[in-house]
Amino acid sequence: MAYHSPDRIALQIAEAGAKKAVMPVQKALILGFLGGAFISLGFLLDIRVIADLPKEWGSFSSLLGGAVFPVGLMLIIIAGGELLTGNMLTLPMAVLTKRASVRQLVRNWLFILVSNFVGAIFVAFFFGHVVGLTETGPFLAKTAAIAQAKTGDTFIQALVSAIGCNWLVCLAVWMSFAAEDIGGKILAIWFPIMGFVAIGFQHVVANMFVIPAAIFAGQLDWTAYFSNFVPVVIGNAIGGGVFVAFMYWISYKDSMGAGQAPTSTQIKKAG
Repeated sequence: MAYHSPDRIALQIAEAGAKKAVMPVQKALILGFLGGAFISLGFLLDIRVIADLPKEWGSFSSLLGGAVFPVGLMLIIIAGGELLTGNMLTLPMAVLTKRASVRQLVRNWLFILVSNFVGAIFVAFFFGHVVGLTETGPFLAKTAAIAQAKTGDTFIQALVSAIGCNWLVCLAVWMSFAAEDIGGKILAIWFPIMGFVAIGFQHVVANMFVIPAAIFAGQLDWTAYFSNFVPVVIGNAIGGGVFVAFMYWISYKDSMGAGQAPTSTQIKKAG
C-alpha cells in the first residue's frame, strides 16, 4: 500500500482545508446533510447489532458496536460528505498555514453544523421513529440507555470526553490521508473510530442522532439535548483543532510553508 509520511499528510490536510474554506454554500449544505446522515446510519447499525446481545457478553458488545460504527466515516471519506468534527481538523490547519481565514473557518463550521444536524435528524426521525428501528423492544431500551448516559454527564465530563473523541476521529481522518487506495483508507479509519465508540466518548454529530432518537421515542426532552450539545461541540473543537491540527502544525510547519491568504473575491464566491 502506498503511504504518505506525516509531514506530507500535514500539507495535504492544509490544502484540503483551503478547498473546504471556499466551498459553495449549496455544495456544503448537501455534503453536510450526507455527512450527518452517514454518521447516523453508522450509529443505527451499531444499535441494531448490539441491542439484543446477552448481558453476559459485557463490554464485548461495545467492541462489536465499535466494529460496525466506522462505516459512517468510511462513507464520508470515500463516497463523499462533510463532517463537522473532521473539519475541526482541516480548517484550523488551513488557517494556521494562512491558506484560509478565521472568517472562512467559522462560516464553514456553521454551515456544516446545521446541515449535519438536518441529516442526523432525518435518519433519527424517518428510520428510527417512522420505521421504528429505535423504538421497539431492546432497540428502544438501548437507544434510551445510550442517550441518557450521554446527557447524564456533567459539563466537564462531557467536554473532556468530547476532546478524547475528536482526538481519535481526527486521527482517523489524518491517517486516511496517508493511504492512496480504498483498502488503506478503510483500515486507517476503522481502528480509531472503533476505539472512540468502544470507549464511549462523546461525538457531537453522533449525538445529533441518538439523543433526538430518544426524544422522538419520548425518553428525553430537547433541554437535555442542548445541555449536552454545548460542552460536546467545544470539546470536539479542542480535540481536533488543538490536539491534532495545532500539534502537527507545530511539528511540521517548517516543511509546510504558507499558502496564499484568501482574497475578498474568493470569500464572496464561497458565500
